[in-house]
Amino acid sequence: MNGEVRRKEIVKRLAQADAPISATVLAAEFGVSRQIIVQDIALLRAKGTEIVSLSRGYRLEKKPPFGRPCQRVYKVAHSDEDVARELNLIVDAGGLVEDVFVSHRIYGTIRAPMGIQSRVDVEKFMADLAAGKSSLLKNVTSGYHYHTVRADSEEILDLIGQRLKEQGFLAPLQGYEPVDCAGCG
Repeated sequence: MNGEVRRKEIVKRLAQADAPISATVLAAEFGVSRQIIVQDIALLRAKGTEIVSLSRGYRLEKKPPFGRPCQRVYKVAHSDEDVARELNLIVDAGGLVEDVFVSHRIYGTIRAPMGIQSRVDVEKFMADLAAGKSSLLKNVTSGYHYHTVRADSEEILDLIGQRLKEQGFLAPLQGYEPVDCAGCG
């Protein structure tokens, strides 16, 4: 299989996937090295294919109307021990945690994609976190951070906001924060 055919197959495979796929898995499926897959992804991106890199692998960027059309940003604060509980609360209500970001007074906005849409994704994220030496992004701002959450309706986003508030996770915006945050406490 030549590179062009393989890249078309990679896009097809990512489009059919319910969860991110690692370069290692794609390499095994296509009988090439992991580095070849990384190069293929770079070439696909250069041609305009929107592929997101997550800690668990690659996924195609799904935009409305094909993805979840409604979006809201929530400012939250909690301990490290509450990360799984917060993420599970969001996905159990029907949300997709698109990203996490912080608004740092010196560095500005620092954002990382997440793509968490199920309890399986939460478990994988927590396992990856436990296996590494990295700290949560929220720790650079004393626990305050934001999530962009997508859902199929505004009602689902309202429910997520209500549940985050009930659990004490929602945090109020400060005057210096340049974030449009409809879901903030």
